[in-house]
Amino acid sequence: MSRKIRYGMVGGGRGAFIGGVHRIAANMDGQIELVCGAFSSDPQKSKDSGADLYLPAERCYGSFEEMIQKEAALPADKRMDFVSIVTPNHMHFPPAKAALEAGFHVLSDKPATFDLEESKALLDIVKKSGKLYGLTHNYTGYPLVKEARDMIKAGKLGKIRKVVVEYPQGWLATKLEDSGQKQAGWRTDPKRSGAAGCIGDIGTHAENLAEYITGLHIKELAADITAFVEGRALDDDGNVLLRFDNGAKGVLHASQISVGEENNLNIRVYGEKGGIEWHQNEPNTMLVKWLDQPMQVYRTANGYLGKNAAAATRTPPAHPEGYLEAFANIYKNFASHIRAVNAGTTPDEVALDYPKIEDGVRGMAFIEAVVKSSQANAAWTKLEV
Repeated sequence: MSRKIRYGMVGGGRGAFIGGVHRIAANMDGQIELVCGAFSSDPQKSKDSGADLYLPAERCYGSFEEMIQKEAALPADKRMDFVSIVTPNHMHFPPAKAALEAGFHVLSDKPATFDLEESKALLDIVKKSGKLYGLTHNYTGYPLVKEARDMIKAGKLGKIRKVVVEYPQGWLATKLEDSGQKQAGWRTDPKRSGAAGCIGDIGTHAENLAEYITGLHIKELAADITAFVEGRALDDDGNVLLRFDNGAKGVLHASQISVGEENNLNIRVYGEKGGIEWHQNEPNTMLVKWLDQPMQVYRTANGYLGKNAAAATRTPPAHPEGYLEAFANIYKNFASHIRAVNAGTTPDEVALDYPKIEDGVRGMAFIEAVVKSSQANAAWTKLEV
């Protein structure tokens, strides 16, 4: 293919946060171009948002249904290749289903759907469609996260025994949703967010990161979630004990009322021979700890890292690469997979390295199990995948 991969966006219009992040990420490597969009449930706002992005008026649609229908009718050399979904949770499934059934690939913000039932239905739709589906668990895009995964996969840390993963934030320590703040509004609304608040928003990132790095699956959990802010409908804090399928044990903490915390996602993994420690607020550094050697400090963009970390790196050592670059790695790999599909070739390992619908189903099963466990006084609860 001697052209850019074309995409259309659902959501992400004026006043949205994550839509701009997705557009920056998609554009970063010069492989992908935005050609159309249905940027809001308000048709006029959608068209105005498209005009802000200098898109042709005829490609700025009033609804995602109109976008998918009209794009499917365009010649193959004009229509979009995939749909990027950047809406609140309750609007992930409808455009994903419509796009897949119309023959378009889908890259969606997380969590995959509103609830577990929808995610299982979407899994069937993806399989029947034969199209690609990706999920933007963007923290898996960091180079040293990939290095940690490859070290564990190669057995360098030995059998994994313990996983500690945390995602504390403090931005919802007050009832911010009452101020009209858009991001707080939908994230604390059960009708738009789903059964969980904090756990669905950032707890799923912690769950996905733990499973991605270790290659293990959470088998069962015991959870205690709380809405500390008076009058809030969904949880703003969660503490979860984990049991993995290899016998390892874990602790997952997610909070949006931890005053003073920003986006302090971090993970520690301990095996029989060694361990790793990585913090999202210092993503170019990873501590590697050994049973019988001094602790080592791994840094992004150095020659001693493996091919997957190298493929996720754009700049020389000590030039910070962070959130946007990690996000861009999801888009880059997804686009590379589309290129391989269109060319009829086998995608390489790097192109396949992005979260898929199966990860989305596991995320929804995690949310459901956490809520169920907490309602049963933190009873041990299996993930129903």
